[in-house]
Amino acid sequence: MSELTRIHDARRLLEAPLRIVADATERAALARRFGLVGIERLIADVTLTPDGAAVLAAGTLDAAVTQSCAISGEDLAVIIAERIALRFVPASAPPHPDEEIELDAGALDEIEMDGSQFDLGEAVAQSLALAIDPFAIGPMAEEARRQAGIVDQAASGPFAELAKLKK
Repeated sequence: MSELTRIHDARRLLEAPLRIVADATERAALARRFGLVGIERLIADVTLTPDGAAVLAAGTLDAAVTQSCAISGEDLAVIIAERIALRFVPASAPPHPDEEIELDAGALDEIEMDGSQFDLGEAVAQSLALAIDPFAIGPMAEEARRQAGIVDQAASGPFAELAKLKK
């Protein structure tokens, strides 16, 4: 079960845009799942449009998260503003074990439905996960590198001595 469950039925789509707002409990659970210090805001505005047997979901994702710097571990406040463009499709038959599967670029943002139902909340959560920079660094990163004895590659690489001779 997803931390942000919002089940919709492809047979009963609303014409008005939907707003998904994660409450404090959902945000805390998602922060644990994604290894974040916290999620202060998670809002998605999405319009669902029928596309034959599929459903197109288009909109925006707006989030404020706190994550740890990849180098120093300090807390970083990050604002995420992303476009959402997904397609919920009917489930297909599972491939045979030896069958080769080829995906085109358009199929990469397709999510299979469970019968006629799909979880828009989980799709929003996954969109957030993809938008998080796992290597974000903060203002204290260089100092942390220096204290750890990690120096700039250009200053210590194989051509460092040549660079010194040039000066």
